[in-house]
Amino acid sequence: MVRGLVADPRLAGVGLGLRWEFLDEVLAGPEPGVPFFEVSPENYMRRGGYYRAALETLLERCPIITHGLTLSLGAEEPPDSGYLEMLRVETQWLHSPWHSDHLCFTAAGGRVLHELLPLKFSRENVLRIADRVRAAEDFLGLPMAVENITFYAHPGRREMTEAEFITAIAERSGCALLLDVNNVYVNAQNHGFDAREMLEQLPLERVVQVHVAGHTRSPEGFIIDTHGAAVPDAVLELLRFTLERTGPLPVVLERDHDIPALAELLKEVAKLESAYTESVARWQERRAQSA
Repeated sequence: MVRGLVADPRLAGVGLGLRWEFLDEVLAGPEPGVPFFEVSPENYMRRGGYYRAALETLLERCPIITHGLTLSLGAEEPPDSGYLEMLRVETQWLHSPWHSDHLCFTAAGGRVLHELLPLKFSRENVLRIADRVRAAEDFLGLPMAVENITFYAHPGRREMTEAEFITAIAERSGCALLLDVNNVYVNAQNHGFDAREMLEQLPLERVVQVHVAGHTRSPEGFIIDTHGAAVPDAVLELLRFTLERTGPLPVVLERDHDIPALAELLKEVAKLESAYTESVARWQERRAQSA
């Protein structure tokens, strides 16, 4: 079962995406203040000295989960072998229980585009990406989890819904899912569908990790996935809705822009932790009633 990937009891509750803006403060404190951190290995590859030592120190205190940015699972070209080798080295020494990346493409024509670009929801893409995910798992020696992204326009005529696309890739490849509930909310608002209905259409039994973040609303009402604000109540409710159906999973708070002081982030982690605890309790009640 995919859910069996969450075997480390320390990978429970709400963790934080590690950012350089507060790395020194985390290392200086007696404890990190969260049960685990999520790290993007691309930010540390080929970096020795302080950065390697910083992660080694952190690893002595708590688990680290790796989350990639440039595997480009949906690209026409396979990922560079040199990049894959560096990724394997990084994920192995960090003892990540799995490695995740996005259902998108980030490179074309040999160039890294530094954007999470959307894919056509097509059967052809399902086949190629599923093969790519399996190949990545074999090379890395780690289970893979794929993450749903935000998109502002769909490239071409859809052959299936987003939920069907994600489900088909997961079932064909056998991979896990990293469910970003903020991304579900943003897409639902921008494209006019019901976020909860989409969540119920996904194979939630394959979810091994959850992301939450904030976003920015334009004057016209369009929502931009900036990770530059606190998690709004609507996204928090989607988190509750999800955890009441999945049970305890590692939840990661992401913040990439307008990053506040670590103390403020930890207050938000505590708020999320409260919602987490209540939601897992409801999940336990449901299990007891159906037993």
